[in-house]
Amino acid sequence: MFDISKKLTIITGGTSGIGKAVAERFTAHGARVVAFNIIDDRTLAAEMGCEFRQVDVSNEDAMRDVFAEIGETMGPIDCLINNAGIGDVGPNITDMPFETVKRLTDINQHGVFLGLKYAPPHLRDGASIINTSSLGGRLAIAGQSAYSATKAAVEILTRSAALELGARQIRVNAIAPAYVATDLGSGEAGEVLSKTLTAMGRTADVGDITGIYHFLAADESRYMTGQTLVIDGGWRDMLTPQLLAKLTGASQAPS
Repeated sequence: MFDISKKLTIITGGTSGIGKAVAERFTAHGARVVAFNIIDDRTLAAEMGCEFRQVDVSNEDAMRDVFAEIGETMGPIDCLINNAGIGDVGPNITDMPFETVKRLTDINQHGVFLGLKYAPPHLRDGASIINTSSLGGRLAIAGQSAYSATKAAVEILTRSAALELGARQIRVNAIAPAYVATDLGSGEAGEVLSKTLTAMGRTADVGDITGIYHFLAADESRYMTGQTLVIDGGWRDMLTPQLLAKLTGASQAPS
């Protein structure tokens, strides 16, 4: 079950953070992985057992050309993971430089759009596309407006592409994690929030997330499409005992 051996898999942002962990899991299970990154990480990719392409996911010409090249030289693509992203947060809307908004949108939203635009001609019928969204796409936090907007857009793109590609049995889904402990994560502040606001009382590690990508890449998920799987340790719509204790001094609802 859940066999992904020999599946040709493209992972954008595949040499750092969640993308790197997914690439390592997929190669360990026999997939043929091509990792994309904007910086030259070919040595690291080789150590991971992956092929590598240096690509700026916000560059339309580069994305069109790289998918065409892979399709011609490596054969039909079985799985595309649109994962590349940045997490610039901090200023409120009135203080946020527009350059920050444009950079977030170019990479987080346009990068996914370009993957959805230029990969399908080179995908095998029945392939899987997995987009990395975020709990932030569903959760308003002061200072996170531009980032959250890009991730909300990823979820709409996921649903739209699922409709448009369904006739080819290509499924398109998204994964929306809460804070994950990576080099690109939110550090101590994210850990405090995770301990207080999640049912599990901790930040996720990459091992909590990678199995979901594996499932969505495998044929067992072949009738799931247009969905966003929220992997948040029990954060949304839950008033945790930890938070109650901080606010009221008691870990149960007030009588």
